[in-house]
Amino acid sequence: MKLIKTFDQLLDEQYGKKRNTNSDRYKFDAHVFMSGVLLKEARVEANLTQKELANKAGTKKSYISKLENGKGNIQLSTLIRIFEQGLNRRIGVTFL
Repeated sequence: MKLIKTFDQLLDEQYGKKRNTNSDRYKFDAHVFMSGVLLKEARVEANLTQKELANKAGTKKSYISKLENGKGNIQLSTLIRIFEQGLNRRIGVTFL
């Protein structure tokens, strides 16, 4: 995973190079998955358990677990709070 630097590289790694990139659902699921991967990597790098991160960010361990496993839907404000308060990191968001 450390060699993967772009979202497309992650998708190629997870799903193979031949994939239907026109599927809105596929793209949505892929973005949710990628968000979870990034969150988990940042948490592990910060040497925090899910419970510790949840406490720092003012949420629940089960919610962090859902996000990391690509099962939860997250609001932008919550994502920012988790990264800034919980992980002491700044994030940037780009809308295309």
